[in-house]
Amino acid sequence: MSATSIHRATTRISDDRTRRRDHDDAPTTPLAGSESMSADSPEATGEGDGESDAATGEPSLEGGYDPEAVENRWQDRWVDEDVYAYESDPERDPNTVYAIDTPPPTVSGSLHMGHLYGSTLQDFAARFQRMADGEVLFPFGYDDNGIASERLTEDELDIRHQEYERREFQELCREVCAEYEAEFTDKMQNLGTSIDWNETYKTIEPRVQRISQLSFLDLYEKGREYRKKAPAIWCPDCETAISQVEMEDDERGSHFNDIAFEVATDGTDRDEFVISTTRPELIPACVSVFVHPDDEENQDLVGEEARIPIFGHEVPIIADERVDMEKGTGVVMCCTFGDQKDIEWYQAHDLPLRVAIDESATMTDLAGDYEGLSTEEAREAIVEDLDDEGSLRDRWEISHAVQVHERCETPVEFRVSKQWYVEILDHKEEYLEAGREMDWYPEKMYTRYQHWIEGLEWDWLISRQRDSGIPFPVWYCADCDEAITAEKADLPVDPLSDEPPVDACPECGADDFVAEEDVFDTWATSSLTPLINAGWDWDEDGEEFTMEKPELYPFDLRPQGHDIISFWLFHTVVKCYEHTGEVPFDATMINGHVLDENREKMSKSKGNVVEPDEVLSEYPVDAVRFWAASAAVGDDFPYQEKDLTAGEKLLRKLWNASKLVDTLAPREPDEPEELEAIDRWLLAELDDAVAELTDMLEEYEFAKARDRLRTFFWNTFCDDYLEIAKTREDEPSTQYALRTAHRTFLELWAPFLPHVTEEIWQAVYSDDSEDLEATSIHVRDWPSPQGYDADLEAGETAMEVISALRRYKSENQLPLNADLESVSVYGPIEGFEDAIRNVMHVQELTVLEDEPEVTTEVANIDLDYSTLGPKFGSKVGEIDSGIESGEYEIDDDAGVLRVAGEELEGDLFDVELERTYSGAGEMIETESAVVVLE
Repeated sequence: MSATSIHRATTRISDDRTRRRDHDDAPTTPLAGSESMSADSPEATGEGDGESDAATGEPSLEGGYDPEAVENRWQDRWVDEDVYAYESDPERDPNTVYAIDTPPPTVSGSLHMGHLYGSTLQDFAARFQRMADGEVLFPFGYDDNGIASERLTEDELDIRHQEYERREFQELCREVCAEYEAEFTDKMQNLGTSIDWNETYKTIEPRVQRISQLSFLDLYEKGREYRKKAPAIWCPDCETAISQVEMEDDERGSHFNDIAFEVATDGTDRDEFVISTTRPELIPACVSVFVHPDDEENQDLVGEEARIPIFGHEVPIIADERVDMEKGTGVVMCCTFGDQKDIEWYQAHDLPLRVAIDESATMTDLAGDYEGLSTEEAREAIVEDLDDEGSLRDRWEISHAVQVHERCETPVEFRVSKQWYVEILDHKEEYLEAGREMDWYPEKMYTRYQHWIEGLEWDWLISRQRDSGIPFPVWYCADCDEAITAEKADLPVDPLSDEPPVDACPECGADDFVAEEDVFDTWATSSLTPLINAGWDWDEDGEEFTMEKPELYPFDLRPQGHDIISFWLFHTVVKCYEHTGEVPFDATMINGHVLDENREKMSKSKGNVVEPDEVLSEYPVDAVRFWAASAAVGDDFPYQEKDLTAGEKLLRKLWNASKLVDTLAPREPDEPEELEAIDRWLLAELDDAVAELTDMLEEYEFAKARDRLRTFFWNTFCDDYLEIAKTREDEPSTQYALRTAHRTFLELWAPFLPHVTEEIWQAVYSDDSEDLEATSIHVRDWPSPQGYDADLEAGETAMEVISALRRYKSENQLPLNADLESVSVYGPIEGFEDAIRNVMHVQELTVLEDEPEVTTEVANIDLDYSTLGPKFGSKVGEIDSGIESGEYEIDDDAGVLRVAGEELEGDLFDVELERTYSGAGEMIETESAVVVLE
């Protein structure tokens, strides 16, 4: 079975869609007397003509646009006919390939708005680059190993992993994930993304397991990995060690407790001192008390012994500069362990280890009577007993930041255990330099990367105590604990079921081995995605690492969310840089988050989540893609339905304009020897737009490109030029300009609106070939400026004049072809005089050298009464009277209004001016011209 067959969608969202509601276009003003249809007329839209031929399976402009039928058909054909397939060629120049290092989403079966948005941005880049450069690798992966897949399986089957043997539970995970992966594939295909579904991978599949284990062995052999028994960050709910990157701060309610400790020795006059803590349940784990050496008030305690309340054991009181004298009483207890500072003290002062909390956040036998209680239960019980014995001096509520595991939001603990680490703290500057070598879109995101690296306090902990994941290829000598690693040729291996590669320990000669039970952190595998997609492997014959697809590496783009810069991006830089000596990608595009309409983060608890399935059942996919291009890359932005409605209207506009063009011009007109001025101007404007759009898309400025293209297409082409073209449809110059512009517009819209542009292109311009891989609009060359030369300013002004005259005829209920006897124009229209005469049927057109006599008068003065009243009180009435009678003076230079003996500053009033023409005829003003009709 081919990879394509494996990943074909089995069901379609639209199969159970309700019919999308019909959003009508904004009302348009019909042209009085016009016998030709407009781009929004019933004739162009096909209203009343029945269903589009799209439903029959054949591309056609007949009838109205049917997005459901069109989208499903093209999504199927693009996948079935491998339109977006990448064919590797190791000899190909890497500069001619555009490779995207796409994020493998966690398999959860839930396509949220972030997936929809992020995937669409990636697709904009892929589709543009495919047309611009030709060869694009746009792969897809599924992150199905680790904690997330375990939790999904447990929730789906209502089980706990502890109830099963490891391999049995792993098999259950694979079965559950496979079902969700199929559903996820189906939903991704419904977005119309140009993913090559032959280029897919799973982070738990054997090939990826081999690459992940090869990565481990390579770093181990380079001395960059180590196993150590030391304090590690621990999640009691997931019951595994985690890395620093998996922690986040969460604001939670708690209590500060002032607790009295006895001084157990006689070196001071004091009998006791007070410590403030939020975690009294850690008292049984207290191993010392610390005072800052500059703390004069508490310096007498240093060198003495303290007796721990309730539990009675004694600990030393030590001076250390890491004590925060401003926090609490300035005297701090050190427990093994409460936080990072406790660990530092433990290591610096060689303190004993007292473990009062186990791996599930349950109190151990060290806690005495509190053994078996959860930390929360023990906290309340200990506080109550401290109060009973008189050691609790005060207690008050606070809210403070608590470090939690980002996956399950459980407060973390710190436990001593043997774990595997990647050494990174001594290579921070290298990773910062690697980040500087990349182009960041937007550039400001580099700061987040920089701050993360600068704030690192731990090496990267990569081992996890889980049942689902890629195993470490390691065994240990049962006698001396020497690590025995697998041979590269044998990978992937599972030490729980495979034998070690030696019969005896090379260190001590013993023949009994213990398998490593831990698995890799999922980020230790996800960080290898560039190497996975490039086919990185060990060549036994050459004894070196090679790549099956070397032309891909380094990748051109890493797209991802800003929330995983410290997770995925940083770890990928670490792994790939250490393995290859190169930065893994040339550029990174960081997208923001989709917020609700009030700009708040979407969450199920708030009830403000927008479900993509609901959006896609209501709106065409291309309209959703139009929405996805509404914000600058990197910015969080609100979900607003108006953007979807605007996108839906644009689809209808493009469809109707295409139908109108098809009635006005033959499909393959010859280029005339001489283009008329207005037609040459349109093509010159089009050249200018193509150049700007190309620059914007190369810089991932999708929002700017979308808005620039929409304005030019809707306003200039549809509203202005098409109206002109209807009066010149027999002119070869206009026919050629129409077709050239229309083809170019389809190509320019293709990355944004792939379904409707494919349908129109195949209906109008396809050569009837059945080879979609060769005829699809999405494999055409990206447009380039054709070198048309025109006075753009004069042409734009001429279009303003034509629009103004057309509006004049409409408002005065004149036919579009009605003659206008005399029109005078002041403004730059040189070379376009004939266009204005012919299009608007002007008998006599005069170009004025001087502006007509126009009088500018004050039409109204608006006052800010909210500020005026408190400032001037009873004088407000006199100010109003002065303005009404015209007894005032406006001093433009000083920016003040003088009235009723007072001077009003500019922030207190607004002046509305009115321009009046006193000559013969009627004056119309545009942005760049003054038009007089007589």
